Amino acid sequence: MPSPDPAQPPAPSAPQPLAGVRVVEFTHMVMGPICGLVLADLGAEVIKVEPVDGDRTRHLLGAGAGFFPLFNRNKKSIALDLRTPEGVEVARKLCAGADVVAENFKPGTMVKYGLDYASLSATNPKLVYVSLKGFLPGPYEHRTALDEVVQMMGGLAYMTGRPGDPLRAGSSVNDIMGGMFGAIGVLGALLQRGITGRGMEVQSGLYENNIFLVGQHMMQFAITGQPPAPMPDRISAWGVYDVFTVKDGEQIFLAAVSDAQWKVFCQALGFDDLLADAAYATNNNRVRMRPTMMPILRERLAQRTADDLTRIFEAHGLPFAPIRKPEELLDDPHLLATGGLADVRLTDGPKAGEMAKATLVPFTLDGQRLGVRMHPPQMGEHGDEVLRGLGYSDADIERLRAQHVVG
Repeated sequence: MPSPDPAQPPAPSAPQPLAGVRVVEFTHMVMGPICGLVLADLGAEVIKVEPVDGDRTRHLLGAGAGFFPLFNRNKKSIALDLRTPEGVEVARKLCAGADVVAENFKPGTMVKYGLDYASLSATNPKLVYVSLKGFLPGPYEHRTALDEVVQMMGGLAYMTGRPGDPLRAGSSVNDIMGGMFGAIGVLGALLQRGITGRGMEVQSGLYENNIFLVGQHMMQFAITGQPPAPMPDRISAWGVYDVFTVKDGEQIFLAAVSDAQWKVFCQALGFDDLLADAAYATNNNRVRMRPTMMPILRERLAQRTADDLTRIFEAHGLPFAPIRKPEELLDDPHLLATGGLADVRLTDGPKAGEMAKATLVPFTLDGQRLGVRMHPPQMGEHGDEVLRGLGYSDADIERLRAQHVVG
């Protein structure tokens, strides 16, 4: 439900297991901010260190337009010029009192500023330090990685597209999951610190995340000896598991992935002749018979409407899905009823100050979704608060701002 006061989100009712944990985040784009987002949603105080001219994702166009407001809620912002000694000094003071430091810059960047794990842990041995990189240390580590780069070189684009037409997945899947795995590593390191009293370095790799995603196809090859075909051309594991074009040109995904479901499928749709045909009696038979079975099903289902099939499949507990577009999900009745979307205030661009619905992390704690405690921050919004907490006086802050050390 919308906040009564858009400027102030409602007090969250979900547990905040990381309350009291301070995270300092030197991140940009998607992978790093996602790691910080998960920790922030879990209750940590996350302080985002931005350049003095702001995080570049604040002003991206096209597919990047939603990055900043979606991935930076529940965070504070301070803008520092790390190219100045004074800016680095502020950053080091921040890290000296941090439980977690997160960064996703090119290898060597944090070393240059003395903000790497070795430098910071020398004076803060309890520090958990998470680096989110394109590649884990090895022959590729100095390459510049993007989600699309690792999808292409890691087999995911090959598996997603049609033969001869590699196609990236339609979301930043590696960035998002890589950030989540970084957060999982941080949680494990914090638990270990509770036992040993010492922190550790956590690393998460974009490329390695992609390899984890295609691991099922690598194992498929190891077991069958046959190269896995791209998903549009694959040998399906299930007899009925397809998108069907139905009446009026609508499309719907329908499936029957067990012999019991096949029986219900045929009975619900009046396909008694197919149910009685021994050639289709088992799932593996149906897989082998797909070249003859699927044209029959497509012809018959083309006479039904998508709404009719939705009602039948839902009533009988069969797998189905309408083919939806992202913008349609803003009005999804399940998401609206279960609190899967929350209002956040936009910070930049022509719609700055307006509210938009953002997706929440997809789990509950004690039956509650993890909501919005703080709207995405304006650039440097919490700079004075953070600096005062580090012992800087108002005069010090004015001086740093006049020197453009603080934005």
